[in-house]
Amino acid sequence: MATTPSSPGRPDDLTLEVVGLIGSVVARYHEEYEEAAAGHDLTGAQARLLSLLCLEPLPMRKLAHRLKCEPSNVTGIVDRLESRGLAERRPDPADRRVKVAAATREGRRVARGLRESLRFAREPLAALTDEERRSLRDILRTMLDTEGTVPEGRE
Repeated sequence: MATTPSSPGRPDDLTLEVVGLIGSVVARYHEEYEEAAAGHDLTGAQARLLSLLCLEPLPMRKLAHRLKCEPSNVTGIVDRLESRGLAERRPDPADRRVKVAAATREGRRVARGLRESLRFAREPLAALTDEERRSLRDILRTMLDTEGTVPEGRE
């Protein structure tokens, strides 16, 4: 019989171990992501923003919200991506007074190369069966959905 922690007090040892493992996965992912971004002459923030723009064009405020930073920071990041031909600003089709940032064809190519260069997640996942990967995906989706944080376009 499966049990789940029911007390809002001290977490049980299994929960603490899982939280620690998630933290280790996140730390290793961020480390490799930063290295992969540098390999494409991008900062981590530029790479994350470019990845978001590959999902859909977004206004600066939405980008700032998703990146959890100030809109002025996003403007500077978009400026740098734009100067390299990786992003562009265009009028929002829903409200032409608003500008959205969008990935260019070259930006999408660079973002794809960045994703393909991430070995950390790909190599251990390859050792899992399709069923194990689906189970892991479903568990992660459940965890994210519980917090209302499933990234848009990834559901």
